[in-house]
Amino acid sequence: QVQLVESGGGLVQAGGSLRLSCAASGRTFSTFSTYYMGWFRQAPGKEREFVAAISRSGGTTYYVDSVKGRFTISRDSGKNTLYLELKSLKPNDTAVYYCAAGDRTSCSFSVYITEHQYSYWGQGTQVTVSS
Repeated sequence: QVQLVESGGGLVQAGGSLRLSCAASGRTFSTFSTYYMGWFRQAPGKEREFVAAISRSGGTTYYVDSVKGRFTISRDSGKNTLYLELKSLKPNDTAVYYCAAGDRTSCSFSVYITEHQYSYWGQGTQVTVSS
């Protein structure tokens, strides 16, 4: 079993910043670097959507267009932790943010952005942006 625990969410004014963290652990947890990682979010009344993803090595990242230039995904293998830096936040960034880990053998853009290509999920952390 792999556990992912998000933290860092909260209430912030438009234009503000937050840093989300996702700590990975578990009895069957393999080396952190064997997983590609992603952030997804779900706003009230909407389906969960892809936000950002990072490759196993950290050398490749992907973002949904609406967050490019404002959000930054990164990972620290020494700490088994995934991060998402959120800047210039907007009210429509309000959502529950989930981190996810995937272990599919083949990786491509379509894998990184697709929910069912991730095997493990955190419980989510709420981000609320006020106008």
